[in-house]
Amino acid sequence: MSLLQKEMIEELRIQWKKLWWERVDDKVRAEGVATADYCDLFVEKGTIIHATRNFKSLNFKEILEQHKVADIAKFIPPDPQVGGWTKFIKLNIRNQPRRKRRVEFYCDEKKKKKQQHKNGGRGWLHK
Repeated sequence: MSLLQKEMIEELRIQWKKLWWERVDDKVRAEGVATADYCDLFVEKGTIIHATRNFKSLNFKEILEQHKVADIAKFIPPDPQVGGWTKFIKLNIRNQPRRKRRVEFYCDEKKKKKQQHKNGGRGWLHK
């Protein structure tokens, strides 16, 4: 059963990539339109697959749910908003408060070398 599911999912992935690769971008309307029929993905020719405003884009996970694939989490990684390594790093590692060391520099006043005065911004040579 799992071998048949893997083959079906690989075929769906190939069609999914082909759908996004062969889409036509309408720059006037800011839309992506399918150029062919993809029966397994439930997409017909001329269907808008990508738009910029007020549009729910296609989701590969929903397509697998319509095909009634069991254990979708095995085949598709979770969304970055839901979780994963990137979210774990952002929440737990990057946002830690920085530990500041209190460093006290010891300066010996006798060894401190005095610099030449600048003479009011006119330079050293022009007195």
